[in-house]
Amino acid sequence: MNNATLLVVDDEPQIRRVLQATLLNAGYDVVDAKNGQEGIERVLRERPDLILMDFNLPDMSGPEACRKIRLSFAGPIIMVTVRNSERDKIDALDSGADDYVVKPFVMGELLARVRAGLRRSSSSEEPLPKIETPELTVDIEKRIVDVRGDRIHLTPREFDVLRLLVTEEGKPLTYRKILQSVWGPDYREETENLRVVINQLRKKIEKDAAHPRFILTEHCVGYRFQLPSEPQEKRARRKL
Repeated sequence: MNNATLLVVDDEPQIRRVLQATLLNAGYDVVDAKNGQEGIERVLRERPDLILMDFNLPDMSGPEACRKIRLSFAGPIIMVTVRNSERDKIDALDSGADDYVVKPFVMGELLARVRAGLRRSSSSEEPLPKIETPELTVDIEKRIVDVRGDRIHLTPREFDVLRLLVTEEGKPLTYRKILQSVWGPDYREETENLRVVINQLRKKIEKDAAHPRFILTEHCVGYRFQLPSEPQEKRARRKL
């Protein structure tokens, strides 16, 4: 059993039933709500560990509900939406969502996003993570990066970007989030500087920079650091 309680906020009964059955089968406890206001009340009453929330709710938008829930909830929120535009994705992330899944989705992907969200939440007090895979090791504390066993040199800016992405492993980060976290809160320039740094990082850590496996592009939104899921990477783990 996972011993985690998940809240599903969706106005469609069939979707709530399917998600509840899938999540229960995966070992989670599940509560649900049919609109934003009920979701807000459920958060206060049930204290869930993670929230799955529809973007389109009958009484308020998902981002509006997310902003209100964030007043009392610090755990992961995954927005589930049929809306796949750049603006909608950015609205979801800026409102406080940690991730989003576009309908229709594969249940395996959704469960993977749930596990990643819970993993980040449970390790939120681990400020200096270490990523280890057969291809890539990133030791934040020691500022060491090894690629296939060889030590590589990163510029301070490259390392700061990688550190942010690794710390938020599995979470899509907007261009603005990365720029203001690394370049400073008042940074207002275009994203070209960030793209240059990402390109350099990929050349240094990816086996094929044109087909990255670690630093993934979230189209028109930003970037995500993702551990590969191929069999040879199953031993990848996060340490302190």
